[in-house]
Amino acid sequence: MLKFTFLGTCSGTEPMPNRHHSSVLLEINDLYYWFDAGENCSHRAYTSGVDVSHVRAVFISHMHVDHIGGLANLMSVIRKVHRVTGVPQINNNCYDIFVPSLKTLNSVKDVAGIPTAPCKGVNAIEHEISDGVIFEDENIRVTALHNTHLKETGEKGWHAYSFLIEAEGKKVIFSGDVGYVEELDPYTEGGCDMMIMETGHHKVEHVCEYAVNRGVPRLIFTHHGRQILSDVDAARELVATLHSNVQICDDGDVVIV
Repeated sequence: MLKFTFLGTCSGTEPMPNRHHSSVLLEINDLYYWFDAGENCSHRAYTSGVDVSHVRAVFISHMHVDHIGGLANLMSVIRKVHRVTGVPQINNNCYDIFVPSLKTLNSVKDVAGIPTAPCKGVNAIEHEISDGVIFEDENIRVTALHNTHLKETGEKGWHAYSFLIEAEGKKVIFSGDVGYVEELDPYTEGGCDMMIMETGHHKVEHVCEYAVNRGVPRLIFTHHGRQILSDVDAARELVATLHSNVQICDDGDVVIV
């Protein structure tokens, strides 16, 4: 069973009541895999009973503040809980973190007061993302695919990514932020079980049309923009007419695959 908890469902707007910036937590076989880390994500998770000593990996789609605003605190919480409880981190007191920019990650670590060199306690094994399979363990495989959200040409590399999550025979697309939804074609080509799609930069009508045409059986909306935030109830009524299995998530929602 794949359990996705939506810790934050808002795009990079001004603060919104009852919504925090983008972050999704995948739980499988008592391990946790973090996708983006908007502000407040670690507080919501830890105070809701998530054992941060079981965080196996963290994946950051791109380094915008609404996706990494809570990353310094997440990395700090993992270390502090270990220090207070004495419970060791799984994987030999290490977890993996995947980011498009190690330079920016170093700045995040400075904010969190985390040494750049391995030290006593919990350490993050750092990886800079590129296209292809970036992580695989006994539970999941994660494949990265660059996109044009940051309006890059690739001449200086790519710094925005979408992810394909494969686990227990299921395929789940995590869009991150994309320049246009058709950039997900390589992931939908072979079929998928669910697509977690940002709506901060896209019309829901277009995304639903894309999902129907590409045979995406289940569509989950997060990272909401003005179209949804201005009237969530109206948006829910609209998307229900456009796709047979679609959900607009609120903070704290749980989705099982």
